[in-house]
Amino acid sequence: MNAKSDRQISRRQALQCAAATSAAAAVSVSSDTVANPASETASSLIRDENAKAGATDWQLTRVRADRPGGVRSSAIEGYCSRQSVRAGESIDIMVSTDPPQEFIIEIFRSGYYGGRGARRMVQLGPFQGRTQEVPSRGERQLRECRWDPAVTLTIPDDWPSGVYLGRLTTTSDASGFGYWQNYVVFIVRDDRPADILLQCSDNTWQAYNQWPDGDSVYTHPKGNQGPWADVSFDRPYGLYPQIFENPQTFGSGEWLCFEFPLGYWLEQHGYDVTYCSNSDMLTPDRASKCKVFISNGHDEYWDIRQFQSVQQIRDAGVNLLFLSGNSVCWVSPYRKGFDGRDHRILFRGGPYGGDHRWAEQREREHGPFPHRGPDEGYLIGARNVDPVNGGGDWVCARPEHWMFEGTGMKRGDAIPGLVGWEYHGDPPSDLPGLEVVAEGTALQGGTNPQQWTATIYPGPKNNFVFNASTIWWCQDLASPPGHWLPWSHWSRPHGPDDRVQRITHNLLRRAIGSQ
Repeated sequence: MNAKSDRQISRRQALQCAAATSAAAAVSVSSDTVANPASETASSLIRDENAKAGATDWQLTRVRADRPGGVRSSAIEGYCSRQSVRAGESIDIMVSTDPPQEFIIEIFRSGYYGGRGARRMVQLGPFQGRTQEVPSRGERQLRECRWDPAVTLTIPDDWPSGVYLGRLTTTSDASGFGYWQNYVVFIVRDDRPADILLQCSDNTWQAYNQWPDGDSVYTHPKGNQGPWADVSFDRPYGLYPQIFENPQTFGSGEWLCFEFPLGYWLEQHGYDVTYCSNSDMLTPDRASKCKVFISNGHDEYWDIRQFQSVQQIRDAGVNLLFLSGNSVCWVSPYRKGFDGRDHRILFRGGPYGGDHRWAEQREREHGPFPHRGPDEGYLIGARNVDPVNGGGDWVCARPEHWMFEGTGMKRGDAIPGLVGWEYHGDPPSDLPGLEVVAEGTALQGGTNPQQWTATIYPGPKNNFVFNASTIWWCQDLASPPGHWLPWSHWSRPHGPDDRVQRITHNLLRRAIGSQ
């Protein structure tokens, strides 16, 4: 990092910093390489970015919850004023320390970087921290912080699109126990044409976020599935409350646990990828400039405008990869935050599913809801089934399909533990050209059998839509620093698997036209 990037910057000062000098070496790749994975016309931006030196220290080292079983770490915590931001735009970073003490903020871009997983972009501070107010529960159980910013960061023009982590670290010993750490997370987006647009599932991160004390769309006294609770992006992300207790999830949402392995793997192989948040897909404009749209990880909560945008890009010829499970399950309308910023509050407005029995069942059990979305099966290729929580093996059904080329898989061959924590099933029988490429049984709750289905169907312009039917697809692509394998209901993925890697290469190469 050069001297300009290392400078410390005081509160509310706009920032510009130069990128580090590119290293001469090309990006390293592992044994799952497929020749020429990126298209010949692709931008070299991601390859050049990942040739730069990665950080040797970017993870959280000293973290703690305030109490056993809690999700909050009040020694230092924060959030950002926007889900995503372009280069040249500004974002506020809000921080609270308890007790008041000095802290610094280090900004890292997550990626491959020779296997290190992130690059240090700038250090900010030190700042004098103070304890900021925890809001009481408002109408519809809303917790909406109104903290003062520690700093306003103007994104330098040479910061590429990606998922950025701001590591918060106390520098004084006011607590008497040494330093403490936490993250904030934000996305840098761009408008350039790219091969791949990777959508982060940050609506779902926020829906499950229980900061500060069991406050999410699932924790209302009326029950855990109704339309009663609002959640705000104006609050820190607490420790992720399900599947495992990964300390790296303090402040980082579900990025490091469910989504980072895919971004890491794409950048490892030089794919031309750019990133966006759920809120960036309210129109089709961004994705229409790309060849592939990817839904990643746990992508449960979609504003109806997202659904309409993805329909439009599919019909315009963009390929869709749902490398995700439980996707497009709940209509989640946005509204403005307390100061008029767009897309800062959401809630569970109602089920997707049209007139399908699963949507009707959800309404019978948990409704009435104010919204109803279309049948997601005609977009994804399969539906959210009920019940859906569990795990199982991913079993090949059509080994002759081109997506299995080079995997050596035969009908009935299984990839252990790949299906879970949630999945899709019940594909529409009248969707033209739909093929079931993998199928099997997951054990809901570890005991009750439920059928899942992975599918592919053709789009109208020689494109296609693939549904992997599992939140855990990217768990078998890579095992980057800062990531832990999840487990649920006595089932777990095993980590990098050359068959999953080859299937994903085959899908992407076909989608971007490099074969």
